[in-house]
Amino acid sequence: MLRSVILAASRSSQVERLVATAPYTRDVVRRFVAGAATDDALRATRKLVDDGLAVTLDHLGEDTVRPEQATATRDEYLKLLKMLAAAGLTPAAEVSVKLSALGQMFDEQLAYDNARAICAAADAAGTTVTLDMEDHTTMDSTLEVLSRLRKDFPSTGAVLQAYLRRTESDCRELSSAGSRVRLCKGAYKEPESVAYQSAREVDKSYVRCMNILMSGDGYPMLATHDPRMIAIGEDRARWFDRGPERFEFQMLYGIRPEEQARLAGEGYTVRTYVPYGDEWYGYLMRRLAERPANMVFFGRALISKK
Repeated sequence: MLRSVILAASRSSQVERLVATAPYTRDVVRRFVAGAATDDALRATRKLVDDGLAVTLDHLGEDTVRPEQATATRDEYLKLLKMLAAAGLTPAAEVSVKLSALGQMFDEQLAYDNARAICAAADAAGTTVTLDMEDHTTMDSTLEVLSRLRKDFPSTGAVLQAYLRRTESDCRELSSAGSRVRLCKGAYKEPESVAYQSAREVDKSYVRCMNILMSGDGYPMLATHDPRMIAIGEDRARWFDRGPERFEFQMLYGIRPEEQARLAGEGYTVRTYVPYGDEWYGYLMRRLAERPANMVFFGRALISKK
């Protein structure tokens, strides 16, 4: 019920205006979003890399309905990648890209062309791209674009969401050698016909999917803040004899920084997902809806560094 309420609020312009003008909103946003400009993203990336963390950067914005918006998003990523390379921040920093921000909703070929240009720029910068996953209606399209991109850019990463019933099968398909797969729980409102509805079922699916990826030949990227899932990930790495160079943990910017530092200090690769840009509202609301416990994490993060 709470998740449905939050997701409904994420689509409400009235709630967005209320949140955007509320006291303390700026402090909350600053804690979880690197800033509005490319320079803000670079500053955050530099600090994280200096602290021994890897980074993936997401330029916020997915409600793209015109070709010029898609072109502007592409150009921002090209600019970002050039600046990351010039600053010596690659390959530690990569980028995460939503195809919907590149035109997927009205022109899949345009989205592919834009994504391919970003992959080429990433390759020239000495790093790579991960294609973010959105709601289930775009999944087949996204995986098709991924397949096309991997022909020339095999390190392009995929994202799979454990709350979808199909994800175990997708994990098997994408667990081949060289395949980078980020496994997360999922952040969109989906019908019961395609997605598990309870946190317990999503957690069980996450573990099953983790087992498939960790036992496969690809490169799993375990995106979770859940202490139990992290502990299970550490256990599975030992069970499947995966050294720290053969998988990684991923967490959101501003969430559990001490845990990120602990894991990195123990030799694991920890990649921080760093969003930036003006369109922060939908991002924050989906992160809250992704799992009720995230509300606790966000709240604690405002008053502590754990």
